[in-house]
Amino acid sequence: MPAADTTTTSATTRTAPPPPGGLIVPPGGGRALRTAAQQVTFKVTGEQSRITSSFEVVVPPGFDVGAHVHTRSEELFYVLEGELDVLAFEPRVRTADGWRGWRSVQGERVVRATPGTVIVVPPGCPHAFANPTGAPARMFFQSSPPPDHERYFEELMDILSADGPPEHAAIEALRRRYDIEQLTPLRHDRPEGGQ
Repeated sequence: MPAADTTTTSATTRTAPPPPGGLIVPPGGGRALRTAAQQVTFKVTGEQSRITSSFEVVVPPGFDVGAHVHTRSEELFYVLEGELDVLAFEPRVRTADGWRGWRSVQGERVVRATPGTVIVVPPGCPHAFANPTGAPARMFFQSSPPPDHERYFEELMDILSADGPPEHAAIEALRRRYDIEQLTPLRHDRPEGGQ
Protein backbone atom coordinates (compact mmCIF):
# COMPACT_ATOMS: atom_id res chain seq x y z
CA MET A 1 0.00 0.00 0.00
CA PRO A 2 1.51 3.38 -0.94
CA ALA A 3 2.25 5.86 1.89
CA ALA A 4 -0.05 8.85 2.22
CA ASP A 5 1.37 12.19 1.07
CA THR A 6 1.90 14.26 4.26
CA THR A 7 3.55 17.29 2.71
CA THR A 8 1.77 20.62 2.97
CA THR A 9 2.24 23.81 1.10
CA SER A 10 1.69 27.34 2.28
CA ALA A 11 0.87 28.67 -1.17
CA THR A 12 -2.70 28.68 -2.45
CA THR A 13 -3.53 28.69 -6.12
CA ARG A 14 -6.32 31.12 -6.90
CA THR A 15 -8.56 30.79 -9.88
CA ALA A 16 -10.88 33.68 -8.97
CA PRO A 17 -9.82 37.34 -8.96
CA PRO A 18 -8.20 38.41 -5.70
CA PRO A 19 -10.30 40.28 -3.13
CA PRO A 20 -9.85 44.05 -2.98
CA GLY A 21 -6.80 45.21 -1.10
CA GLY A 22 -6.95 46.79 2.32
CA LEU A 23 -5.77 50.24 3.34
CA ILE A 24 -2.84 51.03 5.61
CA VAL A 25 -2.40 54.68 6.58
CA PRO A 26 0.97 55.31 8.27
CA PRO A 27 1.45 57.75 11.16
CA GLY A 28 1.19 61.26 9.76
CA GLY A 29 -0.53 59.96 6.61
CA GLY A 30 -3.76 61.29 5.17
CA ARG A 31 -4.92 64.61 3.75
CA ALA A 32 -4.69 67.35 6.40
CA LEU A 33 -6.81 70.50 6.63
CA ARG A 34 -5.55 73.14 9.07
CA THR A 35 -6.83 76.40 10.53
CA ALA A 36 -6.13 78.19 13.80
CA ALA A 37 -9.42 76.77 15.11
CA GLN A 38 -8.94 73.12 14.18
CA GLN A 39 -6.81 70.57 12.35
CA VAL A 40 -8.42 67.55 10.67
CA THR A 41 -6.57 64.73 8.90
CA PHE A 42 -8.64 62.45 6.68
CA LYS A 43 -7.57 58.86 7.43
CA VAL A 44 -10.34 56.84 5.73
CA THR A 45 -12.88 58.36 3.35
CA GLY A 46 -15.96 57.17 1.50
CA GLU A 47 -13.65 56.22 -1.37
CA GLN A 48 -12.10 53.51 0.82
CA SER A 49 -15.04 52.50 3.05
CA ARG A 50 -18.76 52.04 2.57
CA ILE A 51 -19.26 52.13 6.35
CA THR A 52 -17.45 55.09 7.88
CA SER A 53 -15.22 58.13 7.47
CA SER A 54 -12.29 58.31 9.91
CA PHE A 55 -10.31 61.37 10.96
CA GLU A 56 -7.60 62.47 13.34
CA VAL A 57 -8.60 65.79 14.88
CA VAL A 58 -6.41 68.24 16.80
CA VAL A 59 -8.52 70.45 19.05
CA PRO A 60 -6.68 73.64 20.09
CA PRO A 61 -7.09 75.33 23.47
CA GLY A 62 -10.31 77.33 23.64
CA PHE A 63 -12.13 75.48 20.81
CA ASP A 64 -15.78 74.50 21.52
CA VAL A 65 -17.61 72.67 18.72
CA GLY A 66 -20.95 73.59 20.35
CA ALA A 67 -23.70 71.16 21.29
CA HIS A 68 -25.39 69.66 18.26
CA VAL A 69 -27.35 66.64 17.08
CA HIS A 70 -27.57 64.51 13.89
CA THR A 71 -30.68 62.70 12.67
CA ARG A 72 -28.77 60.17 10.51
CA SER A 73 -25.12 60.06 11.54
CA GLU A 74 -23.54 57.88 14.20
CA GLU A 75 -20.18 58.99 15.62
CA LEU A 76 -17.35 57.59 17.69
CA PHE A 77 -14.61 59.64 19.37
CA TYR A 78 -11.45 58.25 21.01
CA VAL A 79 -9.25 60.67 22.94
CA LEU A 80 -5.57 60.10 22.11
CA GLU A 81 -3.85 63.03 23.84
CA GLY A 82 -4.86 65.91 26.08
CA GLU A 83 -8.21 66.55 27.75
CA LEU A 84 -11.64 67.51 26.44
CA ASP A 85 -14.95 68.31 28.09
CA VAL A 86 -17.50 66.04 26.38
CA LEU A 87 -21.28 65.70 26.31
CA ALA A 88 -23.25 62.72 24.94
CA PHE A 89 -26.78 62.68 26.39
CA GLU A 90 -30.18 64.33 26.11
CA PRO A 91 -30.35 67.11 28.74
CA ARG A 92 -33.39 67.83 30.86
CA VAL A 93 -33.46 71.25 29.22
CA ARG A 94 -31.66 72.32 26.04
CA THR A 95 -30.50 75.85 26.77
CA ALA A 96 -29.15 78.05 23.98
CA ASP A 97 -25.78 78.40 25.70
CA GLY A 98 -23.74 76.75 28.41
CA TRP A 99 -23.92 73.03 27.49
CA ARG A 100 -21.23 72.32 30.07
CA GLY A 101 -23.87 72.83 32.78
CA TRP A 102 -26.41 70.46 31.19
CA ARG A 103 -27.71 67.46 33.16
CA SER A 104 -29.75 64.49 31.97
CA VAL A 105 -32.88 63.17 33.65
CA GLN A 106 -30.75 60.21 34.80
CA GLY A 107 -28.17 62.58 36.38
CA GLU A 108 -25.52 62.37 33.66
CA ARG A 109 -23.16 65.33 33.45
CA VAL A 110 -20.43 66.60 31.16
CA VAL A 111 -17.28 64.48 31.52
CA ARG A 112 -13.61 65.46 31.38
CA ALA A 113 -12.30 62.98 28.81
CA THR A 114 -8.65 61.94 29.09
CA PRO A 115 -6.57 59.66 26.82
CA GLY A 116 -8.29 56.34 26.29
CA THR A 117 -11.83 57.70 26.69
CA VAL A 118 -14.32 56.52 24.04
CA ILE A 119 -17.52 58.45 23.27
CA VAL A 120 -20.21 56.81 21.10
CA VAL A 121 -23.00 59.04 19.79
CA PRO A 122 -26.06 57.44 18.17
CA PRO A 123 -28.34 59.41 15.84
CA GLY A 124 -30.53 61.87 17.74
CA CYS A 125 -28.19 62.21 20.76
CA PRO A 126 -26.99 65.74 21.60
CA HIS A 127 -23.21 65.90 21.91
CA ALA A 128 -20.35 68.37 22.13
CA PHE A 129 -16.66 68.66 22.92
CA ALA A 130 -14.44 71.54 23.97
CA ASN A 131 -10.83 71.99 24.97
CA PRO A 132 -10.75 73.96 28.25
CA THR A 133 -7.01 73.42 28.80
CA GLY A 134 -3.95 75.33 27.67
CA ALA A 135 -2.64 72.46 25.49
CA PRO A 136 -3.95 70.95 22.24
CA ALA A 137 -5.93 67.70 22.45
CA ARG A 138 -5.93 65.00 19.80
CA MET A 139 -8.66 62.48 19.04
CA PHE A 140 -9.60 59.79 16.56
CA PHE A 141 -13.08 60.39 15.13
CA GLN A 142 -15.37 58.21 13.01
CA SER A 143 -18.65 59.20 11.36
CA SER A 144 -21.11 56.92 9.60
CA PRO A 145 -22.23 56.93 6.89
CA PRO A 146 -19.63 58.59 4.67
CA PRO A 147 -19.01 61.06 3.03
CA ASP A 148 -21.07 63.82 4.74
CA HIS A 149 -18.47 64.65 7.41
CA GLU A 150 -15.71 64.75 4.83
CA ARG A 151 -17.54 67.41 2.84
CA TYR A 152 -18.59 69.22 6.00
CA PHE A 153 -14.99 69.47 7.25
CA GLU A 154 -13.78 70.77 3.89
CA GLU A 155 -16.36 73.55 3.87
CA LEU A 156 -16.02 74.32 7.60
CA MET A 157 -12.26 74.76 7.27
CA ASP A 158 -12.85 77.29 4.50
CA ILE A 159 -15.08 79.30 6.86
CA LEU A 160 -12.70 78.97 9.83
CA SER A 161 -9.67 79.99 7.77
CA ALA A 162 -11.10 83.48 7.21
CA ASP A 163 -9.68 86.31 9.32
CA GLY A 164 -11.64 87.32 12.40
CA PRO A 165 -14.15 85.38 14.48
CA PRO A 166 -16.11 82.50 12.94
CA GLU A 167 -19.01 83.62 10.73
CA HIS A 168 -21.88 82.00 12.64
CA ALA A 169 -24.52 82.42 9.91
CA ALA A 170 -22.30 80.61 7.40
CA ILE A 171 -21.57 77.82 9.91
CA GLU A 172 -25.29 77.43 10.68
CA ALA A 173 -26.16 77.17 6.97
CA LEU A 174 -23.35 74.65 6.43
CA ARG A 175 -24.48 72.52 9.34
CA ARG A 176 -28.09 72.45 8.14
CA ARG A 177 -26.87 71.07 4.78
CA TYR A 178 -24.98 68.24 6.52
CA ASP A 179 -27.54 66.89 9.03
CA ILE A 180 -26.30 68.97 11.95
CA GLU A 181 -28.80 70.75 14.19
CA GLN A 182 -26.75 73.29 16.13
CA LEU A 183 -27.95 73.69 19.73
CA THR A 184 -25.23 76.04 21.06
CA PRO A 185 -22.70 78.09 19.05
CA LEU A 186 -19.29 76.97 17.84
CA ARG A 187 -16.61 79.06 19.55
CA HIS A 188 -12.87 79.47 19.45
CA ASP A 189 -11.79 81.62 22.36
CA ARG A 190 -8.05 81.60 21.95
CA PRO A 191 -6.08 81.82 25.20
CA GLU A 192 -4.12 85.04 25.84
CA GLY A 193 -0.95 85.02 23.76
CA GLY A 194 -2.43 82.27 21.52
CA GLN A 195 -2.17 82.30 17.77
